[in-house]
Amino acid sequence: MTESGTADRTRIERYEPTAIEPRWQARWAELGLHRTNLHDASRPKFYLLTMYPYPSGDIHIGHWYVKTPTDALARFRRMHGYNVFFPIGFDAFGLPAENAAIARDIHPREWTMANIDNMRRQLRLMGATFDWDSEVVTSDPDYYRWNQWLFLRFLEAGLAYRTTAAVDWCPNDGTLAREQVEGTDRRCWRCGARVEKRDLEQWFLRTTKYADELLDFSGIDWPEPIRIMQTNWIGRSEGAEIIFSTAPDEQQAGGDELRVFTTRPDTLFGATFMVLAPEHALVEKLTHPARRAEVEAYVARAGTETEIERLSTEREKTGVALGAEAINPVNGERIPIWIADYVLSGYGTGAIMAVPAHDERDFAFARKFGLPIRRVVAAPDTADDAALESAYVAHAAGERMVNSGRFTGLPADEGGRAIVETLAADGRAKPAVTYRLRDWLISRQRYWGTPIPVIHCDVCGIVPVPDADLPVLLPETVDYRGSGENPLQRDRAFVDVACPRCGGAARRETDTMDTFMDSSWYWYRYLSPHFDGGPVDRAMVDRWNPVDQYTGGAEHAVMHLLYSRFFTKAMADVGIIGEREPFKRLFNQGQVLGIDGERMSKSRGNVQDPDELVARYGADTVRLFLMFMGPWDQGGPWNPTGIGGVHRFLNRVWTVTLEPHGRAAGDPAEVVGDVGAAGRELRIAAHRTLQAVSADYEGLRFNTMVAKLMELTNLLMRYRGTAVAGSADWDEAVRLLLLMLAPSAPHIAEELWSRRVAAAGEPWRSIHAERWPEWDAALVAARTVELPIQVNGKLRDKVELPAGLSQDEIERIVLAREKVQAALGGKAPDKVIHVGGRLVNLVIRG
Repeated sequence: MTESGTADRTRIERYEPTAIEPRWQARWAELGLHRTNLHDASRPKFYLLTMYPYPSGDIHIGHWYVKTPTDALARFRRMHGYNVFFPIGFDAFGLPAENAAIARDIHPREWTMANIDNMRRQLRLMGATFDWDSEVVTSDPDYYRWNQWLFLRFLEAGLAYRTTAAVDWCPNDGTLAREQVEGTDRRCWRCGARVEKRDLEQWFLRTTKYADELLDFSGIDWPEPIRIMQTNWIGRSEGAEIIFSTAPDEQQAGGDELRVFTTRPDTLFGATFMVLAPEHALVEKLTHPARRAEVEAYVARAGTETEIERLSTEREKTGVALGAEAINPVNGERIPIWIADYVLSGYGTGAIMAVPAHDERDFAFARKFGLPIRRVVAAPDTADDAALESAYVAHAAGERMVNSGRFTGLPADEGGRAIVETLAADGRAKPAVTYRLRDWLISRQRYWGTPIPVIHCDVCGIVPVPDADLPVLLPETVDYRGSGENPLQRDRAFVDVACPRCGGAARRETDTMDTFMDSSWYWYRYLSPHFDGGPVDRAMVDRWNPVDQYTGGAEHAVMHLLYSRFFTKAMADVGIIGEREPFKRLFNQGQVLGIDGERMSKSRGNVQDPDELVARYGADTVRLFLMFMGPWDQGGPWNPTGIGGVHRFLNRVWTVTLEPHGRAAGDPAEVVGDVGAAGRELRIAAHRTLQAVSADYEGLRFNTMVAKLMELTNLLMRYRGTAVAGSADWDEAVRLLLLMLAPSAPHIAEELWSRRVAAAGEPWRSIHAERWPEWDAALVAARTVELPIQVNGKLRDKVELPAGLSQDEIERIVLAREKVQAALGGKAPDKVIHVGGRLVNLVIRG
């Protein structure tokens, strides 16, 4: 490398990526080529974000599949004159680090930081243009201090609160995270004991306050599947709240309210029993003494089941009658009250009116336990008392109410509204909207996370930690021995503190935050990772946000991507930022699976180490191969068999750039009869490729982009060693090829570009600082025709030619074709027949 930055002019005859790539990576770092001046307002901004990785120890090929196409987009945008911000960081808190600490007897921070160091090396190896000066590590106190600060602002605004909620509980190891519960029989990951549900006081964020706003995607360009998943997860339903009451009997006076939500008040006359969630607050009170043992056993059993298991439509319905009854407000009918695990306390009111004729789960339950099934809605062509072999759940036009007292005969929708109006007059019903979305439980009973910054005082209650005392630091020495508790609970130096308000003895909160808290605002911190005046620098946020393009997996649809939208709205409402959506445009890449078609994991032994491929082929080959695998949004099983073909493509790029006049031994040069026409063909092809490749980069269609560059390179190889090689048309095609290749294969493009400018005696300038070229509209629009060539009426060849050539020009090109010469046997044709510019027939006699 010369002092100017140009490559040594001594020709490297072979393409040697292991020599080229480290050299250019070092040079880019030295020049700060990809460091973003966030204060530069002279160029349009482009904030490009890819989901930051968890520091698991090694980057596998799946990480490359996510990050290298995104890096290509960053380079592409820079060449268009954008001031691109492309930061990176690490999602460093979480359960795996805590598990590793236990297994290896080391501190989670030690394990985490060692992994981060290795992953930094691997990320640099791919030649990505990350702005490392903006890196954040979420386990750093300088980061999680602001998690705590944000929590306190949410607490002040009523967006954070503490209440009782169920957790997974192991009798030996205490509270478990969801990930620590294994198998359909719900066993502890560590000791194998059966896991049950227990109620604990825990912290929540009020996501439900934003349910309706989260359903509005009008200002963002997100994939439809993500919008559908979030919409379904939020689960907005319009209907009515109906108030049933418990009936008096010899055990209790009755009169307790049982509120239910229904989207079909027109079916109220069909309610033949009620079902409560096993966790419902009235279960104990309503249980008849004769039923108590059976009910308590059922409640305990339901507490060991997951929500997925309980909601499954395939499992057999179970339940227990409480021995109590409720009064249906629409007709005064007494109906039995049951508990069943398919009703969840966290959904709606935890109680349902069961209408077996018109609900599949209720139908199955009624059939099993011999409960009445009464049709109350019928289609136009159905008799009022037609037998039901299954639940009639359709909500079709023309439905009418049947067996519904004075409402019989009314259209179903009209009758439902009339019932609600009638009951509302007595305070027994009201229109209502309900949501499937629940508030976000952020408490985690484990060590390696952000401590929740509150103190519990017997006199003052819950007291926020003063801002001046943030961050509440995790203790460095932690005892992981013992069972049943969060390790922080055993650290008396951490727990025992003075109340900030009264000065009396108090206890620090030992729950830590869900790690999704860390990832719900990290892109704001990238803009000012060392800012000490708050979690964000508002001026930077106003200039750079929202993020212009976010890339990452669709598996985050209803957690990270939903929490991020909530967090942005909540931050806006407490005055920290002005925007209400975090990411303008979202793209979900597919997932690279193991060669066995399963998700890559070390335990399965199907992880592909990219370092091995880089050592053999170079980073540029690996980058291009991943882009060439198929559409980026699809992914698929890892199959390295085609990587050699991509490497050969880069060798051809190397060859046509440095050795345009050479030919391989035994590879005869193509005979070019009309150099001008051939050059024009090459120039047209280059500009059409530029137009198509530009559109592919814009649309993130990297596989077709690579294919088009291969086609152009093959055309150059065809004319290599001919009079076209080295011409102005050739030189322009090679120049465009390198510029188009630069975002995706940055090292080889930089090397070949530096050799070109050195050969021309020009000062060195990085190809990545060049402007993206513009195609010639006239050349792109130039019409070509495919001309079949016959010899004595038999098709021998085809050639694509610019439209409008004269017959003499066509004949010169046709007669120079290798296949035509072979068919003529070296003879001149006796006659040349032109068929309207659509066909040429060469005639030879005898």
